[in-house]
Amino acid sequence: YKERYRLLGTKCETCNNVFFPLRGVCPNCRRGGKPVPIAFSGKGRVYTFTVIHVPPEGFETFVPYVVGLVQLEEGPKVTSQIVDCHPEDAYIGMPVEACFRKLRAQGKEGIICYGFKFRPVDSSSKKE
Repeated sequence: YKERYRLLGTKCETCNNVFFPLRGVCPNCRRGGKPVPIAFSGKGRVYTFTVIHVPPEGFETFVPYVVGLVQLEEGPKVTSQIVDCHPEDAYIGMPVEACFRKLRAQGKEGIICYGFKFRPVDSSSKKE
């Protein structure tokens, strides 16, 4: 699962569209497409977001926290938690970058899952 540890997507060499997550078939070109994996820069902007006050099991210690739809510089939109940001400081258009963080611990075995989240590029920036 290398996509858990890097922000990977697919670019179709036939139509030049970029997709997230990895895809084996281009949704535009179908069998005529030539999808190849690409690594995203991890930079983007918050497209929209919400603040979670009533979390699912396992996320109780994070509340309140921000979950956003981030539009990557390469085009695709990614849903992710926005970390290192107080909910009142989040805003649409906020520049963010991917970071590698703990996602959760699984069950009684305590297996820790890691993956990407996003954080503000400049925590001192203000809403426009």
